[in-house]
Amino acid sequence: MTHTSFIEISESAIKNNIDFIKNHLGNEVTFSSVVKGNAYGHGIRTYCTLAYKYGVRHFSVSDANEAYEVKKTLPQKDVTIMIMGMIHNSQIEWAVENNIEFYVFENDRLQVAVEAAKKLKTSAKIHIEIETGMNRTGFILKDIAKVLKYVQENIEHLVVKGVCSHLAGAESISNYKRITDQQKKFRKTINKINQHEFLNPDFHLASSAASIRYPKTRYDLVRIGILQFGFFPTKEILVHYLNKHRIFESPLQRVISWKTQVMDVKTVKSGQFVGYGTSFFTNHEIKIAIVPVGYSSGYSRSLSNRGKVLIRGKRHNIIGTVNMNMMAVDVTYADNVEKGDEVVLIGDQGDREITVSSFNDYIQIINYELLTKLPDNLPRIITK
Repeated sequence: MTHTSFIEISESAIKNNIDFIKNHLGNEVTFSSVVKGNAYGHGIRTYCTLAYKYGVRHFSVSDANEAYEVKKTLPQKDVTIMIMGMIHNSQIEWAVENNIEFYVFENDRLQVAVEAAKKLKTSAKIHIEIETGMNRTGFILKDIAKVLKYVQENIEHLVVKGVCSHLAGAESISNYKRITDQQKKFRKTINKINQHEFLNPDFHLASSAASIRYPKTRYDLVRIGILQFGFFPTKEILVHYLNKHRIFESPLQRVISWKTQVMDVKTVKSGQFVGYGTSFFTNHEIKIAIVPVGYSSGYSRSLSNRGKVLIRGKRHNIIGTVNMNMMAVDVTYADNVEKGDEVVLIGDQGDREITVSSFNDYIQIINYELLTKLPDNLPRIITK
């Protein structure tokens, strides 16, 4: 069956962005591809397949379900999967059995990991997360000695693959003091860890923003998310990078396009309301195109009377309320818009483009939020 809209994923853009990231990080740092949130809306199965094709071997996910999707998509033995967030105690045995690495940031998970490994007569591969100032998850510094003592007592069933933390807002200079304080705490942690000869973990702290603004935070592994998909974390980080390298255009390429088609065209007389309620009133006769996309498809209702689409190479306004499954577009001054015409919601058409970041001009929504709201059931079609 044909879906009402679809997403195009550019293979050449993925290759370009992965090449950029690898060059940016250098050969001594492991690039972990963060594919949480359905690979930031790009489709975890589609994206991981292409990322693997272009040399990515380490993938970070938010939970066990995402780890399962990556494992099912990439069963190759050379792939490393790391769970950074939620994994139920009942899922830990599965993770250990399948060589899935996972964060431990509280004693219960650590103990369950040991129990699972003992049962399977193997070792659990863990990353010890440290609380450095994010105040989210992680062992506090004064408890590290106890954690390491427990690890040493159970070293037959534990492999500490990493020691990590997460920075609280490296994408904004307003967080500079907080970030530098976190770096100091993490360096103290490294010094403590390095005093124990039974440990030889990778240290990792940086994500996309920190890898650019704070290069000293790269350590052994960097968790890269949004850069893979052609976006700098914020305009501030983009400007920082451009100024530092004395260039004028982003080296990244957009991976995603979102398209649908006109399902009907009709004329509405003057003095009429369009769609639900009374948010749009016709002061003159207009022509509208009905598009089969709404908030159930990930197109925010907040874009009612604000959003824009491309049809026949021209930008047109959404009018009235965005419904669950459709919306109206004013095409009064367009030439010969017909049923079946391509409608671009994100992407380019002719010499015009609607970018993901442009949605922030209409409503307060960041790239991350908009992308991850794109439903998993929308087809992802790979283009060159």
